[in-house]
Amino acid sequence: MKLIIQIPCLDEEDQLPATLAALPRSLPGIDVIEWLIIDDGSTDRTVEVARAHGVDHVVRFPKNRGLADAFQAGLDASLKLGADLIVNSDADNQYSADSIPDLIAPILAGEADMVVGDRDTANIEHFSPAKKFLQRLGSGVVRRASGTTVPDATSGFRAYNREAAIGLTVVSRYTYTLESIIQAGKGSVAIASVPVHTNPKTRESRLFDSMGSYVRTNAVGIFRIYTGYEPLLVFTLMALVVFLLSLLAWSPFLWDWIVEGDRSGHLQSVVLGGVLLVASVQLFALGVIADLVSAHRSVTQRVLERIRRVELHLGVEPSRCEPDPERPSRPGSGFSGQDTSMRNSGSTPSSD
Repeated sequence: MKLIIQIPCLDEEDQLPATLAALPRSLPGIDVIEWLIIDDGSTDRTVEVARAHGVDHVVRFPKNRGLADAFQAGLDASLKLGADLIVNSDADNQYSADSIPDLIAPILAGEADMVVGDRDTANIEHFSPAKKFLQRLGSGVVRRASGTTVPDATSGFRAYNREAAIGLTVVSRYTYTLESIIQAGKGSVAIASVPVHTNPKTRESRLFDSMGSYVRTNAVGIFRIYTGYEPLLVFTLMALVVFLLSLLAWSPFLWDWIVEGDRSGHLQSVVLGGVLLVASVQLFALGVIADLVSAHRSVTQRVLERIRRVELHLGVEPSRCEPDPERPSRPGSGFSGQDTSMRNSGSTPSSD
């Protein structure tokens, strides 16, 4: 059983030493533990510091591509490096490494494919009351959208087994946290949540400039992601609202016509109601088209999953992965390019 702990990084040379010093090299039930960082276009000595403190693998982007891309690149590299379990953490030492055994326990027990760490945000001292409220609100929306019971949807402290990681495809460029839960909830991934410990804050978050920016970005992100999976429902509800507004606009004309028998006035309300009626029909039509696009996206996602399995079977090396050439690999580490389900069979990937 091989565990890879991946950490997305952007200019983290000051925080990395403490973060890496706390990571485990051995755990019960795990044969090999390796560390991987994703350098998301850092301009400082992040990579050099990481290698000096024992990181086994480095995935490097020449320029910043965002947290979601870094996370996805880390998953891809971890799979191609032979990981059976993947733990994602943060470089700012926000999450306590002591909680990693709790995080992977449901997966080792066969009870979950994906585990999200619950930080108990209501009791984090450096979170403002507004941020605590928004965390609860956002997590509640994600739970409803995904059909899951995850209490801390924005937590980046997560564990994935190999199958869950193979099937995960993040489209958002802002963050992976919300989309991955909604995607998993809409799929067949078993999700669990466990309490985890956090460390004192070492720096401000870089994902947003202000609380207003945080709210706007996450609100748009949740709407966009949910619409991607339930477009017909979203557009039908929008069409229904606009249709009711058209009836409201027509009401003066309809009242005079039905009650007074006068159809000569209220031209403006007739025109406005007609425009709104056309808009509601168009919204519903867009929902039907978007639903067809969503179905195509599901097929594309399955194709991408198949391609990933073929790449793993053929031993395709991870992109942009730079192992330290000056440090010999420990026994059991290094590249293992085959999918877990195919390692012992020698068979080729099957198709439906």
